[in-house]
Amino acid sequence: MADLSSLSHEEIVRRISRDLADSYDEELEMEFEDRSVTATGERVSDPGDTPEYRRQYFSQLFRLQGELVKLQDWVVATRQRVVILFEGRDAAGKGGAIKRISQRLNPRTCRVVALPAPNDRERTQWYFQRYVPHLPAAGEIVLFDRSWYNRAGVEHVMGFCSPEEYEEFFRSVPEFERMLVRSGIHLLKYWFSITDEEQHLRFLSRIHDPLKQWKLSPMDLESRRRWEDYTKAKEVMLQRSHIPEARWWVVHAVDKKRARLNCIDHLLRQFPYAEVHKDPVQLPEREHHEHYSRQAVPKEMLVPEIY
Repeated sequence: MADLSSLSHEEIVRRISRDLADSYDEELEMEFEDRSVTATGERVSDPGDTPEYRRQYFSQLFRLQGELVKLQDWVVATRQRVVILFEGRDAAGKGGAIKRISQRLNPRTCRVVALPAPNDRERTQWYFQRYVPHLPAAGEIVLFDRSWYNRAGVEHVMGFCSPEEYEEFFRSVPEFERMLVRSGIHLLKYWFSITDEEQHLRFLSRIHDPLKQWKLSPMDLESRRRWEDYTKAKEVMLQRSHIPEARWWVVHAVDKKRARLNCIDHLLRQFPYAEVHKDPVQLPEREHHEHYSRQAVPKEMLVPEIY
């Protein structure tokens, strides 16, 4: 491979541009993953999803992701602590929104928490105890893909908690969240809202797409049957846990792309962040030693270049 010093300026720019384009292709790959799949295995997109619509979507998404990077720099520089909860029905698009928010951020200071069902020991603990270790330290952002509101939703609907535990949750959660806010944590709560018809279509898409079938658990299928029970539980949850210190924000999520953009835009508006000054980065000259020569890798260690 040629040394960079032997390449022209134009060639270096071309290679850098190709590398940048490759990084943005990750979003295109996820975009392809979002396409619906018919019973015959054919991928289709929304008829309204025109090239111009997609161009505008990507233009706005990349702009907003740039702002998210500035937000993270500000959070780190000012030692803020941020918690964002994402709730909604199965297939509402929470995971897709979380991916786009965290996609360009530094994973050392922005992490996603998606806890499994509690084990036997955790079921005997104070309900909020298993969430507390995941709360942020200074300069961190934590995104909860579902949260302590499991008790108000799936646990209540599926009978995994008693009526007394359910009532105790609503007595405790406002105080718990007020404590978090008083401690200096920025707490945002988003509910992704979709229609009955849209969830039905998204479940069918998962059933017929081998790459998405892992997303369908028996619990998900049962939640589909109990749509009305989940609706009632959601309405009670929003009513009883919507407090001035930690209010709920509802994202209309039938259109996934619009939902992501609206959520990110709203999220950014909740913080008085500003661009953090950074000293220009200077790439140091690599040291060269005349007696060093790079050793060839044994052929048996090489991955076959099939592609």
